[in-house]
Amino acid sequence: MVGWLKALCYGAGGMAVVGLAALVALQERLVYVPVLPGIARAYPITPDRLRLIYEDVWLRAADGVRLHSWFIRHSPTCRGPTILFFQENAGNIAHRLDFVRLMMQRLQCNVFMLSYRGYGESDGYPSQKGIINDAQAALDHLVQRKDIDTSRIVVFGRSLGGAVGAVLAKNNPGKVSALILENTFTSILDMAGIMLPFLRWFIGGSSSKGPKLLNCVVRSPWSTLDIIAEVKQPIIFLSGLQDELVPPSHMRLLYEKAFEHNKNCRFVDFPNGMHMDTWNSGGDRYWRTIQLFLDQYAPEVQSCNTSCKSEIANDDEAEE
Repeated sequence: MVGWLKALCYGAGGMAVVGLAALVALQERLVYVPVLPGIARAYPITPDRLRLIYEDVWLRAADGVRLHSWFIRHSPTCRGPTILFFQENAGNIAHRLDFVRLMMQRLQCNVFMLSYRGYGESDGYPSQKGIINDAQAALDHLVQRKDIDTSRIVVFGRSLGGAVGAVLAKNNPGKVSALILENTFTSILDMAGIMLPFLRWFIGGSSSKGPKLLNCVVRSPWSTLDIIAEVKQPIIFLSGLQDELVPPSHMRLLYEKAFEHNKNCRFVDFPNGMHMDTWNSGGDRYWRTIQLFLDQYAPEVQSCNTSCKSEIANDDEAEE
């Protein structure tokens, strides 16, 4: 019996050591996945393939890293809101073009898509501090543009992008009009406990109850639950209830935390929404929800509204 207990203890200890080693050595590879297995790092398509009006924009982050991005204009004459979009942790911005194309049609907006450092054609290697710098460089570029309405910049982040967007909104209350979060986690610390259950007692975010002895070794904690309480702008939380990666309870916790300090928050769930397809499975309700949010917190100029709708109708007729 004693021998069996020793073996059990040694086994548990060994698993903890292996898990800790993996957490320390491989955490960036677990959090940031610029290249999907079997797929090249290069962009498979550009916005031109989808007949979108765009320009390549090259930026420099505060630490000197060279970044690539796309500014995709709805149309030459429409100055609708500009969505600064932050993607999930895997793949690159080209993999989101179908979503962006539909978003531009439904919301009559411009979209700025940033490649995080180490992703797509951007230089460097991803890290929390670095990506925060990248996001700031993108926003600083937008507020200096003369061809958009800089009072109507809205940040939209999905999953990891939501964590990025929350930090950016908190740090720039005068530059970001509103924040859209979709299927975002409370923290990477909480996600580590989900992905590596045997470490759950030793790692976790502010809402966890364990001793959190291993939190200190996590280099990209992305503690969104703490950040969201400091965001002053209006926020809408879009939660897919079938999310297979981030538990939907994370989005509910984020909303509840934000609402304690910011009453301009709204939570909307989509019963069939999974981690990556809530925008698709949510159908018209998904887009109407966002449009109503934008109408309230980034309202359209009437003179532009008529022009935008006319151009969208022309685009749809051309596709037919």
